[in-house]
Amino acid sequence: MSYRSERFLRYHGESVPSLPYPIDDRSPVELRDLFLEILHNKVHGFCFSMYEEGQQPGDLIPEAQVRRRLQLLQRHAHWIRSFSCIEGNENVPKVARELGMNTLVGAWLGKDKEKNRQEIKALIDLARQGYVDIAAVGNEVLYRKDLSEDELLQYIDTVKQAIPEVQVGYVDAYYEFVQRPSIAAACDVILTNCYPFWEGTSFETSLDHMKQMYGQAREKQAGQVGAQASALPCLQPGMPCSISSIPSYGPWTRISRFSISPPSTSPGKRVPKVKSGPFGEYGISTEI
Repeated sequence: MSYRSERFLRYHGESVPSLPYPIDDRSPVELRDLFLEILHNKVHGFCFSMYEEGQQPGDLIPEAQVRRRLQLLQRHAHWIRSFSCIEGNENVPKVARELGMNTLVGAWLGKDKEKNRQEIKALIDLARQGYVDIAAVGNEVLYRKDLSEDELLQYIDTVKQAIPEVQVGYVDAYYEFVQRPSIAAACDVILTNCYPFWEGTSFETSLDHMKQMYGQAREKQAGQVGAQASALPCLQPGMPCSISSIPSYGPWTRISRFSISPPSTSPGKRVPKVKSGPFGEYGISTEI
């Protein structure tokens, strides 16, 4: 989540941009067919959830469950993004690599220094074993104010020194990189969250808004290797939003979408302050 009240309704696009795949004149059946065609040809990546009914972060998840859920996504994406390196999450990049997928592996950082130490060590170990294509040191810790900028820079430097052959970055909202150039300068790759929904932008203009977000983050790269984005065009429950977003955003840039929702969670309502659970392109039956 990247909601900040001062950024709500700040986007003022003058017109609705043309989409890579026009969708307005398509029937629901044609739109679904287009969605499936693009998905079966593979999107860039998915942000992966390994949890099922009654489970939550902190629970120890067996490898067999990770494998079963990754096999659902293998045929639809080139990359998998994980959020942690402990409590079963270490199996995500290992199994993904077996399945022939690229990995963006995250160390979950927070206020607990011992947990942070475990996460960083596990991330470095996974990278040294060859399971990490891109290492993400933290996810929205500046947004949550769990760490100071200096503390985060120390963690990033520790990982870069330990695994110099691996690209290292940090994940946060695009404006954090704009406001904190030292974080952008420390990253080999900027991993920016571009969420038009959390700024109150309608789905019709969200692609243009997301391009603006992404462009602002890219300006702070100062020659780094590249940038990737995770996208949340809208949070409307049901299939129409997902069906429309993949044709609209699919060809544009290196976007990792959210993958699988546990059965007990609801996507939430389309209001900015809602506390929503996990969400994604796959529904409660783990089918598209």
